[in-house]
Amino acid sequence: MTHGFLSGKTALVTGSTSGIGLGIAKTLAQAGARIVINGFGEVDQARSQIEALGVASLYHAADMRRPAEIEDMVKMAASQWGPIDILVNNAGIQHVAPVDQFPVDKWDDVIAINLSSAFHTTRLVLPGMRQHNWGRILNIASVHGLVASADKSAYVAAKHGLVGLTKVTALETATTGITCNAICPGWVLTPLVQKQVDAKAQSAGVTVEQATRMLLSEKEPSMQFTTPEELGQLAVFMCSEAGNNIRGVAWNMDGGWTAQ
Repeated sequence: MTHGFLSGKTALVTGSTSGIGLGIAKTLAQAGARIVINGFGEVDQARSQIEALGVASLYHAADMRRPAEIEDMVKMAASQWGPIDILVNNAGIQHVAPVDQFPVDKWDDVIAINLSSAFHTTRLVLPGMRQHNWGRILNIASVHGLVASADKSAYVAAKHGLVGLTKVTALETATTGITCNAICPGWVLTPLVQKQVDAKAQSAGVTVEQATRMLLSEKEPSMQFTTPEELGQLAVFMCSEAGNNIRGVAWNMDGGWTAQ
């Protein structure tokens, strides 16, 4: 892969104002892609980090629960830069509760943002990708697209559904220059996860380092976090020529979580 090999291409990364999405967006930007940012985090900070890498950025505040706003986001990007070349469906939320106590409105929100939004973005970008016979669709599906954990019914259902959507999209584009794949991370050290670690340390009366080991030891044999930048490098690899025939995979970066 040559530096800047994505120059001239447009990447839409949902949920990209912080965390995993911002890490992936920055790595794509380093490879030359201009970035459409979406999310509810620190927008100006995210854009400045992207543009410091020498590429242009746009921002759209689409609520990923609302198909009309998603459509407006895709139209805005197309009006500025033409069809989307790279789509990263990263937006997601979490709620934890047993099935029989799970709030219905939370279920609806998790399914809408983690699964249905990816369907809407995919259906909207595919015509432009078909026009140029090139495209990359990457669904950030989580290790919970492959295995389950208790009290995460909506999240696990959505992520399993996202892996299924990935496979169908890959089959429907199999004879084209468009690929669709899922990336399934385990624990990723983001500000949100760091808050979980800090809370565990406080509740258990242990150090942050001890709480980190407690968290990782529950699921992740490597005892180390994946970083947003590592996920970004995998995304860039899948966008390269080496990814031309990677189709419909659920590629886990989970430190051995699903190998157990």
